[in-house]
Amino acid sequence: MTAAKTEKEEGLLTAVRARRQAGFIPVIPDFKVRSPKEGDLTRGRAAGRTALEFKALGAPALSVVTENASFGGSLRLLEETAAAGLPVLRKDFIREREDLRQSKEAGAAAVLLICALLAPPALAELFAAARELGLTALVETHTEDELALAARLGARLIGINNRDIRRLETDDGAVARTKRLAPLAPPGALLVSESGLQTPADVRAAAQAGADAALVGSALWLAADMGALYDAMQRAMPAEPAARAEGAGRAEPAERA
Repeated sequence: MTAAKTEKEEGLLTAVRARRQAGFIPVIPDFKVRSPKEGDLTRGRAAGRTALEFKALGAPALSVVTENASFGGSLRLLEETAAAGLPVLRKDFIREREDLRQSKEAGAAAVLLICALLAPPALAELFAAARELGLTALVETHTEDELALAARLGARLIGINNRDIRRLETDDGAVARTKRLAPLAPPGALLVSESGLQTPADVRAAAQAGADAALVGSALWLAADMGALYDAMQRAMPAEPAARAEGAGRAEPAERA
């Protein structure tokens, strides 16, 4: 891999770690046009302007749902959001190498790879292809077995989805999922608690359980004051966040090149 690709791949990871070292919970705002459960979320708000508002609040990175049928997203939405200059994660049902190429061309720094939707060989192939393109892969898990699979891949960025993605966010996710799985995460991986986080207390609970960052969508878009809620969430760092013990987890990450 070239030095340029390595630098690009490290962008999102570096930004999230820096925000945490500054004493904040790195909260990644999730841009969604609509939710199958909540309906219209943006309510006419421009993605580019909102991205700049989050940047001013200290967001280390942004997430954009580009899936169209259920969430109303698009690659154009990703491009508009990426113009703010922060690393952007593309969230979609990525299944092919072409999806990765399109992600990079649209300005993504990272892509979501969902364990529940990909057979292990396909997941491994896309994981390797993403890295070759200079894209960070956020490997999303929901069960102990999926977390072990992410560890075997050598994933440095692992998500715990508090909801079952196969139900398209219509189930009631809870931070209890993060509390259960976080202690099993491989040492050295950056762990993101995703979905179902509604309040600063939820974000604090995820961090207390061992999550390094939180990805929050609907709660921010539905808030009476989006900026105030975001700031409260990022300032909800517990006094003593849980530390994952060396050797924790059901499988160690693979040795990295």
